[in-house]
Amino acid sequence: MISAILLAAGQSKRMGGENKLTKKIQGVPLIKHSVKNILAASIDELIIVLGYQKEIIEKLIDKNKKIKFVFNKDFESGMASSIKAGLNHLSKNTEDFFICLGDMPMVNSDIYNQLIKSRNQKNIIVPTYNGQQGNPVLFDKSMKEKVMDITGDVGAKKILELNKDKILNLEINDQSITKGFNTQGDFSSL
Repeated sequence: MISAILLAAGQSKRMGGENKLTKKIQGVPLIKHSVKNILAASIDELIIVLGYQKEIIEKLIDKNKKIKFVFNKDFESGMASSIKAGLNHLSKNTEDFFICLGDMPMVNSDIYNQLIKSRNQKNIIVPTYNGQQGNPVLFDKSMKEKVMDITGDVGAKKILELNKDKILNLEINDQSITKGFNTQGDFSSL
């Protein structure tokens, strides 16, 4: 079973007061693009971790039997708490899990599926574009406890640094894996 944890709890601090997940791209809220792309991939469950403006974000997402919503009451402490909230709700049958960022709407289902196809080669599959590490990262279940140890406002970068021997860097010919939408300027480049 393959699970995806989608981090959608952040406060969009670099957006000048606007929640980036609600901002529209081609007439559709950013978070809907991210969710649609993950659901179109070969995953079995999608755990969406909510925090800041949780009611607003949850209402934007169409109901789907694969989706499980989780509320991270400690979302203000940073990304690590949201990752842990998602990990705590993984299905018992999960073999591999993605950690996905809600603000990367251009990562399409083909990218997820390429990572899934490579899953048995190493414990961690990291997409790269021109040698630069991107997202989402796919972990096998043996890495769950190590990921649970992260703290603060960091994603899984620390885990990657400490486990270089367990990583397969998979070159993806798509810049979207390195492109998050964090500022108004990122949206104006569309």
